[in-house]
Amino acid sequence: MPKDDTHLITAHDVARHAGVSRSAVSRTFTPGASVSPHTRDKVMASARALGYQVNLIARTMNKGYSNFVGVVTAGFESPFRASLLSPITVALNRQGLMPLLMNADDPLQLEQSLHELLSYQIAGVILTSASPPLSVVQHYLKHQIPVAMINRGHELEGAEVIGSDNRGGGRLAADTLLAGGAKRLAFIGQGTHNYSSRERWEGFRDRLAEVGLSPVAVLDAAPGYDGGLGAVQQLFSASERPDALFCATDMLAMGALDGLRFKLQLSVPNDVQVIGFDDIPQAANLAYNLTTLRQNSNALAASAVAAIVARRKNFQQRSVHGSIAVSLVSRGSTIE
Repeated sequence: MPKDDTHLITAHDVARHAGVSRSAVSRTFTPGASVSPHTRDKVMASARALGYQVNLIARTMNKGYSNFVGVVTAGFESPFRASLLSPITVALNRQGLMPLLMNADDPLQLEQSLHELLSYQIAGVILTSASPPLSVVQHYLKHQIPVAMINRGHELEGAEVIGSDNRGGGRLAADTLLAGGAKRLAFIGQGTHNYSSRERWEGFRDRLAEVGLSPVAVLDAAPGYDGGLGAVQQLFSASERPDALFCATDMLAMGALDGLRFKLQLSVPNDVQVIGFDDIPQAANLAYNLTTLRQNSNALAASAVAAIVARRKNFQQRSVHGSIAVSLVSRGSTIE
């Protein structure tokens, strides 16, 4: 059949061209469906020859849901949150799914936007560290739309919770600083309302309590670089200055590092050791050379997408509560 730009190529056209059934074409373009390699090759060759594209709107009408997955995030200035988007997209694409990105920075617009996602007949929703109203999450679950929450603390029946081992990371940070000879340890976090920051603080605090130490803390620092800079000035205005800092994020740690070196003229790590959390790309820059706890973005993304797909197949199954290990990346801001 010659290619005709005025004719919309359909699956029936591909089936006739390839000499196979219409259902074989459908299975070829359905991720995970059973089709022999020989048939798949014939169908794909015909599709390329004819310029065929899957009609996603028709498929949505047939299946009752689209191949879109809502991805809700906030704080695009956060390098770690931004770093999650790429592996989430890759993991979704491998399952034949497409991300529909939703910005959660505007709380007034967010709830309306999340409700509007329903009109796309989405196959699921992935929530990153942003905090949309739980009533909206419950609304999705009521409509049997799978929900996976990354680094969120809430346990809702039917929702998947995937997170890094934040408490374990806090304990590892404490052990690393103690091994470097630290005696007066401090923590900089982003408020007890922030689930990840709170978990990292509690792991750090509890590990130090086991060896008879009580760390000081700034738990309500502003997020990001400026928060770390301001927290250092607060901590080091006291008569007994810390000799080690654990920061809940790398951006906090970078602000703290610059505050120590340029505001207080202190040497890192000789005067003060510093550990961050995330291992964003800037942490490895020579200007910071930051020791940090690395979150496994690929594993977080893959686990969240796998949980969505599994829930789609069986909505009544038990919820997944996965914990992804973090690892220490030793650099020049701590003493080996």
